[in-house]
Amino acid sequence: MKCPKCGGEIPFYHLKPNCEHCGVNIMYYAQHEGLTRDAKRSELEAGAARMVIARIKAQFIGSKLVIFRMVFTILAAAALLAPFIETKYHVPLYEGAFSVGIIGVVQGFTGGLLMKLPAFLGSALLAKPTLASFVPAVFFVVIALLDVLILAALIVGFLKLTESAKFMKNTAFVGMIVSAAAQIAVPVMKFTTADTETASVKLGFGALAALAMFLAIFLLNKAVLKKGIEPVYREFDPKRRELLKKVRKGEVDLDSLPLPVFESEEEREERLKALEEALKAEEEGKEQ
Repeated sequence: MKCPKCGGEIPFYHLKPNCEHCGVNIMYYAQHEGLTRDAKRSELEAGAARMVIARIKAQFIGSKLVIFRMVFTILAAAALLAPFIETKYHVPLYEGAFSVGIIGVVQGFTGGLLMKLPAFLGSALLAKPTLASFVPAVFFVVIALLDVLILAALIVGFLKLTESAKFMKNTAFVGMIVSAAAQIAVPVMKFTTADTETASVKLGFGALAALAMFLAIFLLNKAVLKKGIEPVYREFDPKRRELLKKVRKGEVDLDSLPLPVFESEEEREERLKALEEALKAEEEGKEQ
């Protein structure tokens, strides 16, 4: 066994806690070295974690623009609650209605209507007005998928702030076109398909609401890209993150680094203040 400080050889029968060569306490010296190494690693890891938190803040609450963007992204999904078009059908011994919207789709599944559609093929229920509602339904599905993409980009966008804003802007632009097409399709279906005794069509405003939300998302992301969406990091945190990568790869040895590894004037003041408070608390504890 060798002394961790001076490297002197210590025989196995030496039972004293101190090295016979330099007198250092072997156990506590090793513990101090391990704690120092842990403190250096904690500083680097804390810096990397703070950078992630800073990016999350920049994505969601970094400015009024990103806050409004988050609100309108949620409202874009809520717009799908409004009906795009509603079909009412009435056949002998059976009456009902189906609206193209989240509420209508859920009611269609829970009521069993959508599951029974194959059995209705060729029946009076699938008259032209009823079939006409399937055109806005296709647009509704596309708009819902675009909403999911925009929401996903918002949630994971802190990984790549600028790229996510560009993706949301472009996706919202596509959503505007699809929503406009859906809103045009609804009255076209209404006026080109006459109501019958078995079915009738009622116009909805869901596509118009979706169009307004997509327009807001498009403009907000355009403004965000123009203004910039850079997170605010602590002075040395980017260097801490880069150094942590090198430590994990084995390119840098923690023992060769100072403690603290990096320290700004503000961080130094915080450390000294915490040390003073700890010493003061210790003195008060001894007095009691």
